[in-house]
Order: sequence, then structure tokens, then C-alpha cells
Amino acid sequence: MKQYFIMLDYPSLAAVAAVVREGSFEKAAALLKITPSAVSQRVRGFEERLGIALVVRGQPCTATEQGRELCAHFDKVRLLEADLPMSFANGIQDSSRPSLSIAVNADSLATWFPYAMADFARTTGMLVELTLEDEGHTADRLRTGEVLAVVTSDPEPVAGCRTIAVGSLSYVACASPDFVARYFPTGIDGDSLNIAPVMRFNRKDQLQGRWAKAAFGTDLNAPTHWIPSTQGFLDLACAGLGWGLQPKTLAKPRIHAGTLIELVPGDTMDVPLFWTVSRLHAQAIQAMTSAVKKVARQHLQPVPM
Repeated sequence: MKQYFIMLDYPSLAAVAAVVREGSFEKAAALLKITPSAVSQRVRGFEERLGIALVVRGQPCTATEQGRELCAHFDKVRLLEADLPMSFANGIQDSSRPSLSIAVNADSLATWFPYAMADFARTTGMLVELTLEDEGHTADRLRTGEVLAVVTSDPEPVAGCRTIAVGSLSYVACASPDFVARYFPTGIDGDSLNIAPVMRFNRKDQLQGRWAKAAFGTDLNAPTHWIPSTQGFLDLACAGLGWGLQPKTLAKPRIHAGTLIELVPGDTMDVPLFWTVSRLHAQAIQAMTSAVKKVARQHLQPVPM
């Protein structure tokens, strides 16, 4: 089958990427410092030349599958371009600074990952664009090209990427003293766990079920509160709403203060985490990887060999 290769029009591709990133032609125009009409003309003309739709017009605007692939390519080009001396500037750049796109789970963002981001920003002066996702599903964002790096619990390889084991995030099952007194007056077992309200982050969160199975051999089917916030998860446990698995580093001060109780004292559940990152030879990716490895050694439990 004959293939046709088209020289990419980077100013037009910049317009497509801006519309997808910002969600509207008006916001893209403000970012690129041109009129919304000019953005629309660039996007429409580019789509006509390629013969495919790149942007789904809506509130917000989103990318088609082909549009996502081109935006992912554009992000990589901008990161590589950032490594070049200014004298080699070739018109690819828009008026915004390039950023490194990363998908990370909420508990990592609430504990150790901010230190890695801050280290990266100090070292490179570059920006980060984060996407929040469950640790078991962040790698899906990498496979679709939405991001260039992820913190994930999925060790499966991703094409064009390398995976590095960085450590384990430790969790403890906790509830408030009042909650324990109400729902576990004679102790905890599988039956009482299926009566006591449990908290889960979202429908993808299986951590509480995995803990109940490991600790008590029960398939958890309890009344469930849905709390999509790490800080909210902690605060609401202290307030007596329900029980749940808390990152140990966040729970420890509350346990010492007496506002939380470990359901099984001394029992932890360790979730291994991996840094899966594009093999793109960009200094930004190398710098972020170095920062992640350094901070993980300081804040995470070592992965058993």
C-alpha cells in the first residue's frame, strides 16, 4: 500500500495542541497571542491538508485519536527543542514555555512526589503538567500518548518507554476511636468489616478490598463512601465517617495524636511504585527521572529484591 508523507506545519500543529490543551479556541488564541479566527483558520486548514479531523469541537474541545497522536508528537518536539541553543530556534515554539506531562496518583502527590517536582523545577527551570489518575491506571495515559511519564503500580512494559522500580508506598488501615467503638466493639473480623462503612477514593480503588482479603480472608462488600481526595480521606476518617487505608506518613501524626487508630496495629500494606518514562532523549526527562529516583530513595520503602 502506498504511503504519503506530509511535512508537518508546526505553527498549525501548535494551534491544534493549544486548543486541545486549553479546551477552547479563545483560550488557545490568548496563549498563542493571535486572534481566535487565526487559530480556527490554522486548525481547519491543517485538517483539510491532512484530510482528517484533529479536534472535536465542544465544551471543552478535545482531540480525536489522530489529534492525540499529533499533540503527543508536538510535545516531544518541544521538549527536544528546549535542549537546543536559542540560535537554532526554528519556529516550532509558541509563546508558552514547554512543560513535561506526567500522570501521578493522588497519594503520591500528597506525600513524596512534590519534592521530586520541586527538585526538577529548581534544576531545569521548566514546567510540569500533571494528570491525576489511579496508580493502577496511570500507565494507560502513557500508552495513549497523553503524557510522557507516569508514577504507576503497573510494572508491565510500555512500548518506547523504560520502567524503573522506585519503592513502595506504605498504607495502614485506620479509623477514628469513636468509629472503632461503634462498629468494632468486640474486635474486627470479616463480618464486622462488611457492616462498617468503608471509604474508597473512586471506583478504581481496590486497596481496601485487597487489605480485607489479606488480613481477614473476606471479600469486602461494605457500605461505601466515595471520597476522591487524599486530604479529604484523612480528615473524614478522623471525623468518624468511615475506615480506610491511609498513607502511613500522613496517618502517623494523627495516630500519635489519638485521632486515628490502626485497625490492626503494626500491619501495613505496601504498594510497589514504578516510574515509567518515555525513552525520548530530552534533558527534561533525564532531569525528572533523576529527581524521582533521588526523592523516592528518601521517602519510599525499598522494593524487596
